[in-house]
Amino acid sequence: MSKVTMYTTGFCPYCKMAEKLLRSRGVEKIEEIRIDLDPEQRNEMMGKTGRRTVPQIYIGEKHIGGYDDLARLDHEGELVPLLVP
Repeated sequence: MSKVTMYTTGFCPYCKMAEKLLRSRGVEKIEEIRIDLDPEQRNEMMGKTGRRTVPQIYIGEKHIGGYDDLARLDHEGELVPLLVP
């Protein structure tokens, strides 16, 4: 299973939906980077992604985007192939 990293906050409903979707596709471990607890992590996220909102999801080194991007990949059948290297 590919490594999944997600920039998140403790109160983000889209983050919870992304986690639920990923787990339903077999992801057991998600590295969560809490940007609400460490402002430097928010700056890092914005520098890497060009986005200000959470979640920001990476599968391996590939930036997926937010929840809507993740759900679209899943709907199009492209998520599972990314998760299984």
